[in-house]
Amino acid sequence: MLIRIGYDITYDFAQATPMMVMLSVHHTRVGDLEQPDHIRTDPGLPLRHYRDSFGNWCTRLVAPPGCLRLSTDVLIRDSGQPEPRFPHADQHPVDHLPDDTLLYLLGSRYCETDRLSDFAWKTFGHLSGWARVQAICDFVHRHVTFGYEHARNTRTAFETFQERVGVCRDFGHLALTLCRCTNIPARYCTGYLGDIGVPRDPNPMDFSGWFEVWLDNRWHTFDARHNEPRIGRILIATGRDAADVAISNTFGPNRLVSFVVHTEQVADAA
Repeated sequence: MLIRIGYDITYDFAQATPMMVMLSVHHTRVGDLEQPDHIRTDPGLPLRHYRDSFGNWCTRLVAPPGCLRLSTDVLIRDSGQPEPRFPHADQHPVDHLPDDTLLYLLGSRYCETDRLSDFAWKTFGHLSGWARVQAICDFVHRHVTFGYEHARNTRTAFETFQERVGVCRDFGHLALTLCRCTNIPARYCTGYLGDIGVPRDPNPMDFSGWFEVWLDNRWHTFDARHNEPRIGRILIATGRDAADVAISNTFGPNRLVSFVVHTEQVADAA
């Protein structure tokens, strides 16, 4: 299957402003791209690239005063199959976990493990592994009401638990926090997720948020908002929570003028 992905984002800057952006497809999916997903800037600017501490591909630039447009439009290959389930995948004892997964057991900016630990063990402590993660997703999916009108960029996992409303990142933060509370490493993910194989969402498309857990020596994808295997999920970045995978960080005042994301299946010429 071929999927067309991309974005078209315009900012307005009052003065020259340094930026860091995280808009490139994750290195695990680069081999599926039909062409490089280079960031196009208008006006043209020099770009510098680096890997952050989580292995995400990041870009540095200095925005000039006035409007700056960032865009890309590329094709990527996908299996076209729903994400696999592994219901017998089990979790590892903490003392057997790989060193680089331990970070994803700890609390972070949006994920207050200390405030949700008692609830998590009382509610999900009788389960283990895949069954525990799925039960957590089922709970979050029922407990939280989705709505773009509920978006708030400061909402934490505990606040989502209390307020029972949110957007995809809030579903992800609450679910992965409950996983961490019960000794399952969990990390936040962002990327593209189009309406492939499901009814079309009439709302404008955005980048999506979900999470991954470490079971049976590998990372597995879960999505508490949709709570079903999806087709065509394209990863951009992973981190402890949304603070680590922001699509842009700007170091000066600016205004977002326009924001468009597209993800759609296209005919495969082959």
